[in-house]
Amino acid sequence: MERNAFRVEGGHKLSGEIIPQGAKNEALQVLCATMLTDQPVILENLPRILDVHNLMDLMRGLGCTIEEQSTHTFRFHTPTVNLDYFRSKEYQDKASRIRGSVMLIGPMLHRVGKAFLPKPGGDKIGRRRLDTHFHGFEKLGAEFVYDPDKDEFFVSAEKGMKGTFMLMDEISVTGTANMVMTAVLTPGTTKIYNAACEPYLQQLCAMVESMGAKIEGQGSNLLTIHGVDRLSGCTHRLLPDMIEIGSWVGLAAMTQSELTIKAARPEKLGVILPTFRKMGIEINVMDNGDIHIPAQDHYEISTFIDGSVLTVYDSPWPGFTPDLLSILLVVATQARGSVLIHQKMFESRLFFVDKLIDMGAKIILCDPHRATVIGIDRSYPLRGTNMSSPDIRAGVSLLIAACSAQGTSVISNAHQIDRGYQFIEQRLKGIGVQMERL
Repeated sequence: MERNAFRVEGGHKLSGEIIPQGAKNEALQVLCATMLTDQPVILENLPRILDVHNLMDLMRGLGCTIEEQSTHTFRFHTPTVNLDYFRSKEYQDKASRIRGSVMLIGPMLHRVGKAFLPKPGGDKIGRRRLDTHFHGFEKLGAEFVYDPDKDEFFVSAEKGMKGTFMLMDEISVTGTANMVMTAVLTPGTTKIYNAACEPYLQQLCAMVESMGAKIEGQGSNLLTIHGVDRLSGCTHRLLPDMIEIGSWVGLAAMTQSELTIKAARPEKLGVILPTFRKMGIEINVMDNGDIHIPAQDHYEISTFIDGSVLTVYDSPWPGFTPDLLSILLVVATQARGSVLIHQKMFESRLFFVDKLIDMGAKIILCDPHRATVIGIDRSYPLRGTNMSSPDIRAGVSLLIAACSAQGTSVISNAHQIDRGYQFIEQRLKGIGVQMERL
């Protein structure tokens, strides 16, 4: 039996309240940003997830002292950086396991003038190139070398950097974050056009501004950054995780359950809630910022005005986030009506649908980017099965499917889910999910 797995007994109605964790994607950015200064930085609402723990391990090796002040509040202080650790095999091994490690490059260029990085890991959801990061560093004056034999990157700022205009060749969230963290301490003015503008980036900009950075255009695709000499410490609070909020909306719909998602900051969710409403899900936003999902026996997918099949696709913010398409797809399996899910940004993210088909879902995988879901309108429940989690979001989507299924499912490779969702079995058990970690 797979030890790193969840066993889920499906078919149970859920109820109660769940509090969303701090935003995973914001956490990886602001953790790296703490190393822009030699002064203490306090982060509040930090999620206790595997990717965060792995990045914090890297930071400790680089010289950061991390003090836990409460379950989700930590104090970070990096008075000096251990350059020898950068060159060590331990750093290379650990950095290769987490994609967020690439965002350490910007801070390290200012702290020690250079950065080493193995090809980082993360979700296996298609080709995720790093060219945008390194082209940006070169535009700012850094030198970049790639060693194809070792699959390692080296960036040096020892010849000096200066502000410039750059057009991002793709709207990359981590790429934009890296350029922001690099430009805030680079002399002169830097204009970043075609910048990502997700709430995570807005939060990063707000954080470094509170440290003394000068940034114009937050929330737009043109950021203007005036370099400063140094940054000070600060206290920063992370947003609730919008992907987790969408996941729990999907869980409530699939299990015909009434759930309340507490302190969800709905004003920061963009088109997420309207998109779930297009699937027929009733969602009530309360005055106090909670989101209430009532129990629904049936929900019906909208059509376009002419009656044609609805298409839902991902796009950069303020469009629908690609991280929730997997959840939306699972929700559609028990809806009344059909929908075309178009995953534009990653070419391997829909391959998990074969597991849903094994459970009884009616899905046509058109190509690596598109899947048509024919909702069965609860004419029969999905059936439990054994499956493996290929990435964070697909893993939670399969978990949601298992909660609604008849019988028992085992989801192996559960560490993928742990990478993005904290204390998941304890929290889901609290609302009635029958599950255990093997």
